[in-house]
Amino acid sequence: MTLLDGKQIAATIRAELREEIDALRQAGHRVPCLAVVIVGENPASVTYVRNKMRACEEVGIRVERIALPDTVSEEELLAEVHRLNADPAIDGFIVQLPLPAHINESTILSAIDYRKDVDGLTPENVGRTVQGQPSIVSATPRGIRELLARYNIPTAGKHVVVIGRSNIVGKPVAMLLMQRPYLSLPGMSAASLGDATVTICHSKTQDLAAICRTADIIIVAAGSPGLLTADMVRPGATIIDVGINRVPTTNDQRLTTNDQRPATKLVGDVDFENVAPKAAYITPVPGGVGPMTIVSLLQNTLQAYNEHS
Repeated sequence: MTLLDGKQIAATIRAELREEIDALRQAGHRVPCLAVVIVGENPASVTYVRNKMRACEEVGIRVERIALPDTVSEEELLAEVHRLNADPAIDGFIVQLPLPAHINESTILSAIDYRKDVDGLTPENVGRTVQGQPSIVSATPRGIRELLARYNIPTAGKHVVVIGRSNIVGKPVAMLLMQRPYLSLPGMSAASLGDATVTICHSKTQDLAAICRTADIIIVAAGSPGLLTADMVRPGATIIDVGINRVPTTNDQRLTTNDQRPATKLVGDVDFENVAPKAAYITPVPGGVGPMTIVSLLQNTLQAYNEHS
């Protein structure tokens, strides 16, 4: 079994990006700029934004944080989106999800200029990905494909089972892996990627275990801890675990003795301990897909800069 080390691969890619951006600076060009819009103080969102900003600064991407109160109206947020669309100094931007309940996420995402949509979530970019046209690919699917490429795991002719049908992971990763190889990603390692036969499964799928046992590659993005068990995996399969779930643990590693919060740990959607011995390749949680998602956002920002600067 080989562990697919997303932390190590992401560090390698950040070094490559830093070298390319340093070359731009030395040549007298401005560096790429990413804007991050966060609405409210959702703790998870605050953490995600901080990690993204830190990664940008590490590679030399200029980053602007735009914090809005959770009372902001949909019209006010749309006005901010339109302002960023029109700002030539901003190469790409993201609106951190989730948004407050009174704001329609689809309305906001649809208003983003697809050329600056470095999350790859606008209808235009999703549609271009589906049609095999040049696009900015959703960050997590791009990270998954990059991880497969860096470990020389081919998808051509393979059966890929995707568990989960979200617009952020399940649907776009299925579209990406079934495409002909001509759908290239700037900076992507050469590998036999695309041309997969993809099955999408979800909560209404019957006999999920039997379907999974036919898979060469299983991508699990269901948000259900331990969903994929050893009896669902055939020997030698590749397992990509996108799940991030916080569950109670008896291993109490709280930093202070007066912290009254329940002790928890991060786990994925895969029963890692029992599935790993059967797998040829498997991602850990944390340290697998997560770091690849963030570094893909940086790649997408540089792609937007190169295509439209």
